Amino acid sequence: MTSRSSTSGSVHKVDTTASAVPSIGYPNQHLGHLTTQEAETFEGFKLFLQEKGLYQPGPPASHDDATLLRFLRARRWVIQDAYQQFADTEKWRKANNLENLYNTIDLDAYEQSRRLYPQWTGRTDKRGIPLYLFEIRHLDSKTISTYEKDTAKDKHLASLSDGQTPPKLLRLFALYENLTRFAQPLCTNLPNRPFPETPITLSTNIVDVSGVSLRQFWNLKAHMQAASTLATAHYPETLDRIFIIGAPMFFSTVWGWIKRWFDPITVSKIFILGSHEVKSTLEGFIETRNIPRQYGGELDFNWGEMPNLDPLIVETASWENGFTAFPKGPMYWRPLAGDEGRLECVAVGTEGGKERLVRVCTIQRIYQGDLVDAKTEGNGAVPDVGGLSLEEKAAPTA
Repeated sequence: MTSRSSTSGSVHKVDTTASAVPSIGYPNQHLGHLTTQEAETFEGFKLFLQEKGLYQPGPPASHDDATLLRFLRARRWVIQDAYQQFADTEKWRKANNLENLYNTIDLDAYEQSRRLYPQWTGRTDKRGIPLYLFEIRHLDSKTISTYEKDTAKDKHLASLSDGQTPPKLLRLFALYENLTRFAQPLCTNLPNRPFPETPITLSTNIVDVSGVSLRQFWNLKAHMQAASTLATAHYPETLDRIFIIGAPMFFSTVWGWIKRWFDPITVSKIFILGSHEVKSTLEGFIETRNIPRQYGGELDFNWGEMPNLDPLIVETASWENGFTAFPKGPMYWRPLAGDEGRLECVAVGTEGGKERLVRVCTIQRIYQGDLVDAKTEGNGAVPDVGGLSLEEKAAPTA
């Protein structure tokens, strides 16, 4: 989320209370909370994209408003700059066939990647934004080496790559697709959340760097820099607050590297918490029941586990095909055929060499914003998997 004030780009040290973490003003500059000038600029941006052939207003639109607005916020409301970033992203997505990647990625490969990057806890913060946990110590040199060798041998990923984006990073972007296509739409349509008129386009992250040596940080430097640079370029404004926990004494050296990977807006969202600040600060933004126990909360969630779903999610969903929770692998939401008052969650990916396409559950569509064309490719669009019906694919084991 873009701050309305400037930032020096220096590391943030939180004092003793949650109130010490500055509010960035959510949901200012988001749908439903635009100023007159911002709304006019946004309409001008959409018209400009339409003239350039990158956007069709529909109905249904080729890209949802929330996605387009992320690019405009990221470029400080300068239409030409936002257009350039959006155009570059659209070109990058098509060159790497991101739609096909997400729909056909092997479930085991997806799971291997999920265990190396931020993981959704199954919960949200107090604003309804999905809460992720990232424990850096699991990314040791042996694990990363094995991962990179496996991705290098993945012929399917190689066939999708533009030749410039390494296959190991394409797997990472399947996880970003999961954030924007699955976690955020789900959280957007949960009942009783604040600001229901505003779709969720952000994530809140707890980053645990405890137990990580300077040498390990150094070994991860190139890997994390490449991932951060591409994510900032092609998935702008998907991060909200980032709470760094367990920072060692030498972390100021590491911070010198990290802050150069991000733009100043992203840097302004990163807060380093001392051990005495963790519980009180997190409780200012996250209900105690949704904070993992290791950080003073009540949530049973450990690294590598599947999300510990909020009971509200379990109760809200109408589960189908034997599912009682979300399965492993990629999923997305789309309007339920014949009933646009509901959304269906569709599990995709490849299992045992066979593509899956199965309905997991349906939920009520609470957010009444724009819908995108299910057959339109593009960042934020809801994909259609080869035109196949649900009945044409076998249901996986839940």
